[in-house]
Amino acid sequence: MSQFHFDIEKTGHKRFELPGAKPHYNPDRPGQVEHIFLDLSLDIPNQRCYGTCSIRLLPIRNGIDRLTLDAVNLQIKSVQVDEVEQNFEYDGEKLCIHLSQPTKIGLRLIIAINYCAEKPQRGIYFIQPDKHYPDKPTQVWTQGEDEDSRYWFPCFDYPGQLSTSEIRVCVPKPLVAISNGEIIDMVEEGKHNSYHWSQQQVHPTYLMTLAVGDFAEIRDEWHNKPVTYYVEKRRIADARRSMGKTPQMIEFLSEKYGYPYPFPKYAQVCVDDFIFGGMENTSTTLLTDRCLLDERAILDNRNTETLVVHELAHQWFGDLVVIKHWSHAWIKEGMASYSEVMWTEQEYGPQEAAYYRLSEARSYFNEDSSRYRRPMVTHVYREAIELYDRHIYEKGSCVYHMIRAELGDELFWPAIQTFVQDNAHRTVETIDLLRAIEKATGRNLAFLFDQYVFRGGHPDFKLAYSWDSDANLAKVTVTQTQAKAESKDLFNLKIPIGFGYKENPQLTTFTVRVHDKEQSFYFPLTEKPDFISFDVGNNYLKTVTLEYPISELKAQLEFDPHPISRIYAAEALAKKGGLEATQALSSALKNDTFWGVRVEAAKQLAEIKLDQAFDGLLVGLNDPSPFVRRAVISALSQIKTHNSYKAVKGFVQDGDESYYVEAAACRTVGAIAAAHLEDKPHEDKVIKLLKSVLEERAGWNEVVRSGAIAGLAEFKASEAALNLILEYTKIGVPQPLRLSAIRAVGKISTGQTPANIERILDRLSEIARETFFLTQVAVLTALGQMETPKAIAILQSLANQTADGRVRRYAEEEIAKVQKNIGTDKTLKQLREELDQIKQQNQELKSRLENLEAKSK
Repeated sequence: MSQFHFDIEKTGHKRFELPGAKPHYNPDRPGQVEHIFLDLSLDIPNQRCYGTCSIRLLPIRNGIDRLTLDAVNLQIKSVQVDEVEQNFEYDGEKLCIHLSQPTKIGLRLIIAINYCAEKPQRGIYFIQPDKHYPDKPTQVWTQGEDEDSRYWFPCFDYPGQLSTSEIRVCVPKPLVAISNGEIIDMVEEGKHNSYHWSQQQVHPTYLMTLAVGDFAEIRDEWHNKPVTYYVEKRRIADARRSMGKTPQMIEFLSEKYGYPYPFPKYAQVCVDDFIFGGMENTSTTLLTDRCLLDERAILDNRNTETLVVHELAHQWFGDLVVIKHWSHAWIKEGMASYSEVMWTEQEYGPQEAAYYRLSEARSYFNEDSSRYRRPMVTHVYREAIELYDRHIYEKGSCVYHMIRAELGDELFWPAIQTFVQDNAHRTVETIDLLRAIEKATGRNLAFLFDQYVFRGGHPDFKLAYSWDSDANLAKVTVTQTQAKAESKDLFNLKIPIGFGYKENPQLTTFTVRVHDKEQSFYFPLTEKPDFISFDVGNNYLKTVTLEYPISELKAQLEFDPHPISRIYAAEALAKKGGLEATQALSSALKNDTFWGVRVEAAKQLAEIKLDQAFDGLLVGLNDPSPFVRRAVISALSQIKTHNSYKAVKGFVQDGDESYYVEAAACRTVGAIAAAHLEDKPHEDKVIKLLKSVLEERAGWNEVVRSGAIAGLAEFKASEAALNLILEYTKIGVPQPLRLSAIRAVGKISTGQTPANIERILDRLSEIARETFFLTQVAVLTALGQMETPKAIAILQSLANQTADGRVRRYAEEEIAKVQKNIGTDKTLKQLREELDQIKQQNQELKSRLENLEAKSK
């Protein structure tokens, strides 16, 4: 599964377990579920799904006289076992069947449950046009992970039970129905078609799926197996553009995992209003239709490509090899996320892959520092869906990379292949991965798992360096700042440290064991090195603070062969500040051969509060890479001067070939103009400019117009900007744009009058009654930015009413944020504004001083 992510601000290490969390275990098994057959009809206008669920069960104990199945909010009409009516009790969550004949080992039962799901809250979703969205397609689709299959059919709903399955479904013409496995029959019945699909390989209930719509089918193939893409008929070109690399990806992963693609077909179905990025149902992945790219979007949107490879990787990790319990979900989500790195390396080279890994690590660091720190494997939670966070996706990916670095490629791939081959069509826990590694390589990696998987956290390294010219010794001091002395938070790792020279691209490398709070290492070298590279190859998950002299940092930024080491140097230079650092970063932005380093140089230049940083950034506006132009424009939002406004305004008026660059420009002109509140006519002009973007630039996924909304949200005290944003929160506005407007209402609220804050609260309270997951999350995000106790009441009512565990958890986290926001009262705000003015004046003085010093030299 691929998730949408939500950013939450820094608050220190909170506990992952919320009140009410408890240990979760798989239930006792009455026997082996061998086969599930759903024979269904859909009444789409009335949002009903009805029919029979038949389960073939092979008992493994004698004398069981009750079977308990998961079934939420279903109408249970009758239950038969081997065609004999059975008594049952049903409380709306559990269906308890009283067997008239207790079980006998080896004597199979066929349980047939006649039922109906009407207006279900989860599990199966009915999408239809209405008066607000008349162009919305008619679709029905399911989403089972984690425990939502029970909302659309009765089942033993946990991942430890694997069975074959089939689905027969009757749908009105011209709709088509796609499901797991192979189609074995399609029968026309007047105005309806009946589709019959069969999945012959075992899988858990959460991977059973149904997708119904008036789709175009685009056919591809891999080794004579059908590879199909289903999209709305007007999106055929976008489908090929977005998913066309799938056959190459299947070839790539089949080879890497040492196991040919295991299912009879691979279908990808793009559906409307999907609540995740994608979901890896066995042989039939569902994707959000927002991943479909047009000609301009493909220029700088790699997210679709990585989403496609992520869900495909799950066909092995998750579907072929199934986790036994949710607590081990990192095994599949970590590998699917690492497969994004592997594919990036294959398609775009090692520098791009290293940078992709850095972005994954940062995503995890953000969660670790701002939401909570937790072990990757834990069975204590309120709801399993809470585990689907950055610890199992992004940190999981980094752990797989560390295993690869520890073993080397010649042992890593055989270890992964042994794991897949030994556990195909079976369930696994984390220990099974360790066992496969040991079986294939003889290596015991328990030390790595103990440090990174079974406990929370990562090392934070601080590094200092000095050179002893008499003894020709380099001294490197490594401090683990995350730990107290002798603490259980210390990490014990073997880390390569390299020394580099400008003329010679080869590093001189030594490997040291880092295990104490603070250690100094001495390295004999023939001459003084120009720069030092810590953790050569950047394989360990860690944060790094470099406290080197400026000359070594400049050399590292310019000459270190590894892009991530160059980025660490850029961060350290920005902390030092001053003209010399500004010039070094400007030079990197202009000259570095890799766009990722240029992006980071732009970000760091904005951190240096000197006017000269602006001159350095200006050059980047003409960079050939849209990623760099976007980063430069975002960086300029921190340099709030008339010149920076002028530099960016052209991108709003004249556009850019990249949607994302245009969107960043819209946000940045808002941020710059809003900082100059004494200039009222200027403010009106910018609001008018952004309004024209809203009126004229509708387009792909509303990226550009969402940028204009973000720009307007910067005008915290402007009623005109607020009125415009509120206009776009109305139902009927294209969904991606509406969600942006809902979130923006929270941001703009912090400078509004009490009367306007009441208007905002009324609007959010009204929207909070809507049931769509993404709308609820947008409301939570908006309320979490507000600074009034009244926001808490709306958050609380959302938490109490929702059926979604994630919404409940986000609501509770946002309540804590609002409580913190309320603490920052008006006097503090005033002080902050005055401080900002002093900083601005200070910057001007420092810039002049640096210039004078430079001239005198």
